[in-house]
Amino acid sequence: MLAKGVQWNVGKVFHDNRLLYEFNLLPENDHAFPAFVNLQQPLFEKFLHEAIVKAQSQGAPIEIRGGNRIDVVVRHEDHVTIDVMTPDGPYVLEADWLVACDGARSPIRSMLGLGFDGRVFEDNFLIADVKMKADFPTERWFWFEPHFKSGDSALLHKQPDDIWRIDFQLGWNVDRQKELQPENIRARVSAMLGPNVDYELDWCSIYKFQCRRMDKFRHGPVLFAGDSAHQVSPFGARGANSGVQDADNLGWKLALVVHGLAPDALLDTYDSERVYGADENIANSTRATDFITPKSAISKLFRDAVLQLAETVPFARTVVNSGRLSMPCTYDGSPLNGPDVASFPARTRPGSPCPDALIGADWLLHLLGGNFTLLAINADVPTTFSAYGIPLSVLSVSGRDNKALVERYLGHATRAVYLIRPDQHVAARFEHFNAKAVAAALGRALAKELVDA
Repeated sequence: MLAKGVQWNVGKVFHDNRLLYEFNLLPENDHAFPAFVNLQQPLFEKFLHEAIVKAQSQGAPIEIRGGNRIDVVVRHEDHVTIDVMTPDGPYVLEADWLVACDGARSPIRSMLGLGFDGRVFEDNFLIADVKMKADFPTERWFWFEPHFKSGDSALLHKQPDDIWRIDFQLGWNVDRQKELQPENIRARVSAMLGPNVDYELDWCSIYKFQCRRMDKFRHGPVLFAGDSAHQVSPFGARGANSGVQDADNLGWKLALVVHGLAPDALLDTYDSERVYGADENIANSTRATDFITPKSAISKLFRDAVLQLAETVPFARTVVNSGRLSMPCTYDGSPLNGPDVASFPARTRPGSPCPDALIGADWLLHLLGGNFTLLAINADVPTTFSAYGIPLSVLSVSGRDNKALVERYLGHATRAVYLIRPDQHVAARFEHFNAKAVAAALGRALAKELVDA
């Protein structure tokens, strides 16, 4: 994905024909990955499919059943039955668990009679993917009230294979059929790019913002993930990224429950943590939409005043909202969070995603892997440690002459011990290793305390 995708860190915000400011989403060094990778969904799915085929060749018990349609889902106390239709006829499938990833229109959600509540915004946006050779830098450019008059706002950013994605804000009550006529799309694109730019229209569509979610993501043995559980506007890349975060959160929890290493209550924390993440995304998307598309004269007056200030006054730039870009969710208040040390850096508090750092010739996130890990920085820890039948990976590193590691994990402390979850979120952190305290924190991260309570 890194090799094929377009990597970028810098964005620019314009008002009319004026550059208000630019921002860097990853201004610090020592990260293996860029802030963002732009990649079209078909390519993303292609790479996922290739990974599945590779896993199958190595013996993973995965099946892909094309041409299968789920017609009926019946939820029982401890399993589900699924009526499946195929070109060769129907069959019934029984499963201990069903993860519903069937999109925003989710037939499974409808079969179970579950709601999907939220807000639909009336503004229409036109997506135009154009193929062209252009010398624009690989940055995200956003215009409020652009001088080229192709819409009330516009967005331009690059994708692989010389494809550039353009979003135009069209307003309310538009004639969708008329707006999608190629000559009308070309008129908008040409006004934006200029008369001497050669391009081809690759794909176009019109959409409205929607911010919705289910009340709960877990319904007994049925768990909802991705757009079937929550939906936000495409601005900020929150839709796909939050679906990946759902998978990161659910995968290790479901595996431990299936193998009898954690109680069923651990899956309830998938619901609580990812509902928290969905609400954060919905709040950011709603605020972005209200800023981009003011709903009253007073709101527009406020928005335009903020834009005017942002050109010269740095604090106002924090108020400008052209689609707050997706960031990994920090699960503050999660029942899985264990002890903390207040003097350690806030960015690595329990519930937070681990920031990367260069460790010798390798990267911290790569070294952490996908197991429960005991990360020791300048601290003495045993070479092996296990509790509740789970052996922890142990990673001991030195913070000496490693500025990034010190800033992100130690602060002013001289040593630290972190318990890291399989999804690379911090579960707990300590000033020094204590076997009883670490075991208790692991028990909490496995939701053992929820059962005992």
